[in-house]
Amino acid sequence: MNTNRHESHGSSAASQITLRGPAELADALPFMLGFHPSDSVVLVALHGEHGRFGGRARLGIPRSPHEWPETAEHLAECLVEGSTRRGERPDAIVVFLCQDPAPGETGHRVMERLRPFAQRLRTACGALDVPVLEALCISDGLYFSYCCPDNRCCPPDGTPLALSGTSVMAASAAYAGIQVRGSLKDMEARLKPREPDTDPSRTSAQRAALGEAAFVLVPKILDAPAGQGRQEVRATTIELARTLIERLSQPPVSPAARAADSPHDVLTVRAGLTSGRGHASADAADDARITPEEAAAVILGLQDRDTRDQAAEWMEGPVAAGALRLWRALSRRCVAPYQEYAAAPLALAGWVAWSSGDEPSARVALSLALDTDPEYLFARLLHQACNEGLDPESLRSCLRKERDTRQAAAAGEAEADESDDEAAGHGPGPRADRSGARATGRSRERVADRPAGPRPRVAAMRTTRRSGAGRAPVRDAGAVRRAATAPRSAVVRRAGRRGTRSGG
Repeated sequence: MNTNRHESHGSSAASQITLRGPAELADALPFMLGFHPSDSVVLVALHGEHGRFGGRARLGIPRSPHEWPETAEHLAECLVEGSTRRGERPDAIVVFLCQDPAPGETGHRVMERLRPFAQRLRTACGALDVPVLEALCISDGLYFSYCCPDNRCCPPDGTPLALSGTSVMAASAAYAGIQVRGSLKDMEARLKPREPDTDPSRTSAQRAALGEAAFVLVPKILDAPAGQGRQEVRATTIELARTLIERLSQPPVSPAARAADSPHDVLTVRAGLTSGRGHASADAADDARITPEEAAAVILGLQDRDTRDQAAEWMEGPVAAGALRLWRALSRRCVAPYQEYAAAPLALAGWVAWSSGDEPSARVALSLALDTDPEYLFARLLHQACNEGLDPESLRSCLRKERDTRQAAAAGEAEADESDDEAAGHGPGPRADRSGARATGRSRERVADRPAGPRPRVAAMRTTRRSGAGRAPVRDAGAVRRAATAPRSAVVRRAGRRGTRSGG
């Protein structure tokens, strides 16, 4: 269960808009979040006499009513405590329950089914001495109020939502450049594998490629002496990822994909609303450019934390757009039973989106990463920092320093190799010779002189094994990632303190 705390702080232009009544509240919700929160419960804090919008918390609606009491208490505590840490305890809260009807169900039926959950939320907020000013259910193009007793403004059968682009909020948001990136379901679809029955042959090919990659790469990462296997896999993974980013950065092949290719991957239409059709076409074009074997090799390589952190350096400049497309494509390739491998590319997608200024997309990707692996510390820290409105520049600065240090060390080694060649009478020679067998031999000598350090617990890992029908899948991808991860210096800094990054 992952809570998107303080989803955004809103723009100055949007904060000056006066909303009157449930209708305008319902219409404003997508603009507050940056997307239509399908199948979500959203709490928004209000401050001051005039009810200024503050922090917000979003969570998927639990399917089982038995989870509603605990979820209500958890969500209310997250919003109130988070706002208090920022120095603004809420004076009131607005509750939204958003869910599309099931087949054969009406919006009114959804409202009645969720009524006990709305009451639990009101009780949980009241227990923290924060009243619920309004509680709305949004379903099937209608909104219903759980608090307003006046049938003239809130009839029991619901009230139609305003047409897209016709409200004061929509006009003001369009003027301010605020974008709504489709529905939450559409945004998550860009990061999840397709249903197996939509393309069974492609799903089967990707599953086989992941199994083959795990069988080949995991032993290299764990069993090679003195970390040589990890270094080899890291170099190969980074080089292949660079190649794929360059390939994806080429102009889209279809007009629809070209239309969806923008700085934040957002197809903007009238009133700041977006459509997912162009995104689907663009994503399909990206998928066609990456073979199952290439995707599997990079996905497995990213399970090593150092490799993932080096890949995180592609977070700005011209390379960022291609990197974001690659991480999304790799997330879509993590088919069953390899879903846990998606935590790394999902976290990278969230990081690049956040670094590029697209906070709604970042929160969605990071939430999915935590759904995949709740203990994935890299995603947890990014998720918390993004939701608390911290500046990503501090992390960008740390990654730049790491990149510069690594490049300087590589340049020093190259100069040392060249000096050794000249001293031995070989001359500088072509670059390929200096980076070939002799350089590899010296590198292995240097690695051999280093202390071995703690050996990963191989017993904790369940690798693939050959069988008569092929190879059995990895049964615990999280164990693979944790076993392949060694301690590393922290680079995430928040509020003047140094945090840690971890793949586990």
